[in-house]
Amino acid sequence: MKRKRMLDGLDKDIREHIEAETLENIERGMSPGEAHSAALRKFGNVTQVKEETREVWSFMWFELLREDVRFSFRMMRKSPGFTAVAVLTLALAIGANAVVFSVLNALILRPLDVPHPETLYTIEHSKALALSYPDYLDLRDRNRSFDGLAGYNNTQAGLDTGGNPTRTFVDEVSGNYFEVFGIRPYLGRFFHRFDEHGPNSAPYIVLNYEYWNSRFQRDPGVIGRTVQLNKYPFTIIGVAPPGFHGPVLFFTQDFFVPIVNQEQVEGQDSLNVRGNPSLLMTIGHLKAGATPQQAIGDLNAIGSYLEKTYPKTDGNVRFGLARPSLFGEFGGPPTRAFLTALMLLAGLILLASCANLGSLFAARAADRTREMALRLALGASRGRILRALFTEALLISVMGGIAGLWSGALVLKGLSVWRPVPQFPVHMAVYPDANVYAVALLLTLISGFLFGAAPVRQVLHTDPYQIVKSGSGSMQARRITVRDLLLVLQIAICAVLITSSLVAVRGLMRSLHGDYGFESRNVVLMDTDLAMAGYRGNAVPTMQRRMLSAMQIIPGVKAVGFADRTPLNGSMRWSMVFTDNATDLRPSHAAAEVPMYSVSPGYFRAAGTAMLSGRSFTWHDNLNAPRVAVINQEFARKVFGSVTNIAGRYYKLPDGTGVQVVGIAEGGKYERIGEDPEPAMFFPILQSPSSSTTLLVRANLAPSQVAAAMKSKLRQLDSGLPSLIQTWNKGLGVALFGPRMATISLGVLGVMGAMLSITGIFGIAAYSVSRRMKELGIRIALGAQRKDVLQAALGRAFKLLAFGSAAGLLVGFLASQALAAIVYQATPRDPLVLAGVVLAMASLGLLATWIPARRALSVNPLTLLREE
Repeated sequence: MKRKRMLDGLDKDIREHIEAETLENIERGMSPGEAHSAALRKFGNVTQVKEETREVWSFMWFELLREDVRFSFRMMRKSPGFTAVAVLTLALAIGANAVVFSVLNALILRPLDVPHPETLYTIEHSKALALSYPDYLDLRDRNRSFDGLAGYNNTQAGLDTGGNPTRTFVDEVSGNYFEVFGIRPYLGRFFHRFDEHGPNSAPYIVLNYEYWNSRFQRDPGVIGRTVQLNKYPFTIIGVAPPGFHGPVLFFTQDFFVPIVNQEQVEGQDSLNVRGNPSLLMTIGHLKAGATPQQAIGDLNAIGSYLEKTYPKTDGNVRFGLARPSLFGEFGGPPTRAFLTALMLLAGLILLASCANLGSLFAARAADRTREMALRLALGASRGRILRALFTEALLISVMGGIAGLWSGALVLKGLSVWRPVPQFPVHMAVYPDANVYAVALLLTLISGFLFGAAPVRQVLHTDPYQIVKSGSGSMQARRITVRDLLLVLQIAICAVLITSSLVAVRGLMRSLHGDYGFESRNVVLMDTDLAMAGYRGNAVPTMQRRMLSAMQIIPGVKAVGFADRTPLNGSMRWSMVFTDNATDLRPSHAAAEVPMYSVSPGYFRAAGTAMLSGRSFTWHDNLNAPRVAVINQEFARKVFGSVTNIAGRYYKLPDGTGVQVVGIAEGGKYERIGEDPEPAMFFPILQSPSSSTTLLVRANLAPSQVAAAMKSKLRQLDSGLPSLIQTWNKGLGVALFGPRMATISLGVLGVMGAMLSITGIFGIAAYSVSRRMKELGIRIALGAQRKDVLQAALGRAFKLLAFGSAAGLLVGFLASQALAAIVYQATPRDPLVLAGVVLAMASLGLLATWIPARRALSVNPLTLLREE
């Protein structure tokens, strides 16, 4: 109503002004008709005055916006193909950015869901996170910088709730664990320090919320229930709050138990052994006013005390602080580097999309040059035309952003339930939150402004009178345009993505066929822990030998062995070693820090590890025999300085025990696929007993047949022993997780880059042919050859393709150097990578220009000249 009154008032004011001017003209002696005409001429264009007046009214911005939106929708309906391509292009780009940023946000940016996560720090001990329990107690009780320090370790245990035991993942935690995090139970209560009264004094379980939901169907009556954990009675006393999984974001345990019950959970008690890393992580909140630097100084002062007091186990102790979400400095830096690089590549995808759409928008604006010239000639302002173009661009970007965010949410939902490593509870809660939505909205608006700005120069430099007079088909001088630069940028980005993806694929292929120091093909693993079924003491080696004998009689089996753990399985046990003549056994004087494995006779043959000299183990290498070991080549080089004539020589362990070398095995990979050659040592299982048992069965049968036979044999021996049976290649999923994820991620981005490159090259080629149809018709009429016509029509596009591909290939080679830290043996200097990139870019160019080329060759000059 107010708007109508203002418009009526404006009409009245204009009418009164013209009438007053008319009366003055009549008084000057003009006729009424002449007086009215003169008044109108003096006043000017009435419609334009009304428009200019309405534009300064505050409510008119909404009306103008509505008109621009309606006009933009009409233009999009007139070009449904262009609209669909533009929306799909943006949906792919914004969806990719939303997915990558969600993962980055979940693992890096989003703090732990606990009170005051900004003051939460993990304590790192020298090169590792792990601490011995006595060292943890000293840090907890002597530090002045933390409100409290909690420790935890994760392991596996067999849980029996009334049926067959199942393998579960357990966090052994200190009594103050939940208190340090400052959380409250969802159900029941937590255990505390006052519940601990020595070893095995607190047989309590606190369930993870998700495990309570899936295993116990949210039964509140589970509180107070007694269950069997490794055949020991434990009482369920509480349920943790939803979303709490401890300090590691991607690892989901089933429940928590007090670490003082380690003997019952793990089958051994090492809590009182200083130097034995019983705690995987130590974590706590800084006190108010304390800085990380002050805390590090405080911790290192305690480290100096430990070094002086316990020189044999705590020599050269240094502490540091790290954020806890990704195992501190162990997993944090490579994960952050990879996700940052992936975010950068996803940003390049978005930039390529904007370049693509900018090129298409500029070409579309050029096709509408005559229309815009007529509008300018009829009085429309350049600002009004630009506003309409930007409105159309923003509408397309919003539509693409909504589609991209929706598709990204579907991908993230799949990632959240995905179990990339079945033998471990790896879980990524990568759901989108407010940060993801805000970033998606920001990228959507920025994208719309970026590609919407491409035609600005055309509009600002349009001469309407010249265009109306000469027509829109006149050719301009051949020069570098914004469209050319956008296309080169887009092709270069595409070449970077394709180069990176091919480098990752080649690196992964090398990883799968690399020399690990063992042969994983045709081997089936059975992973178990005899402590889960209550085996203790001498019952452990007896059962292990029974299992070994049972597997050996399976038809088709060539070799059988077992170990407490296998290389590259994500679990490590280390020990420092000293030369035989060493008398000072402090850690600072160690010759090396070496991963150690306890293996059975037959292990090396079953694993496919070559013995280079000496002998393997026999069942006579037991506790009554001298300590012996098999070492690898790198151990021999590092400790003895040679790999020849080593059999029979000795070295020492931290407790002073002398160990005789009886054989040398080939080197291999033990912790990571891409690690440098590392020393390793193998002990006889009878001299270094462990209830943790991984059976290796090498056979000529299909893996499924071997697995079924192994499962049957184990059921006959002990139907209550939980186990995991899988091929060794599948068991390498932990070690290959990073390379595989890098390859898949880069491969997807490479395909997206190729798709965008095709549409970009097609757009510029089609525009070139469309703008030069008259010239091409004249060339054909004058007898030009087909190759000359193609060169005239598409030569510029192919030159831009070659230039952009070369630039992208160079940048891709430089950027791909970072992949070597994630994908083993990934290198951009691979001739196959170079050939693959060249072939891929040439194929993309041919595919994108196929339709424009056919159109150029099918030009009928008579039809064109007749239309002209």
